[in-house]
Amino acid sequence: MQKIKLKNIKIYAFHGCLEEEAKIGSFYIVNVKIWLNLEKPGRSDNLQDTVNYGIITQIVKDQMAIRSHLLEHVAYRIIKEIKTQCKKITAVKVSVAKVNPPVNANIDQVKVTFKKKFY
Repeated sequence: MQKIKLKNIKIYAFHGCLEEEAKIGSFYIVNVKIWLNLEKPGRSDNLQDTVNYGIITQIVKDQMAIRSHLLEHVAYRIIKEIKTQCKKITAVKVSVAKVNPPVNANIDQVKVTFKKKFY
């Protein structure tokens, strides 16, 4: 299996358990890796034979626009929607990172990662 990576999708969103996070928002960085057979599109040069990464990017943007308390919930929804819309995928890995989270420490980001294989 081969993979396609979408690296460092930057999005402003309003996730978190604190009220001020719902009002102020924060920057997030989303990374997606999808595994699928790329032999056919490698030979054919036809978009229909692969997964359009524009669709993956739109899924990320749409799911990030839905407010959640937990990054875990956002990552789970992204994976679920990718699998629903992209049947050729055999596995997916999604990381959602909140930049400068509101914790009592100097942290660059907090990140949640999910990986799911499909059979």
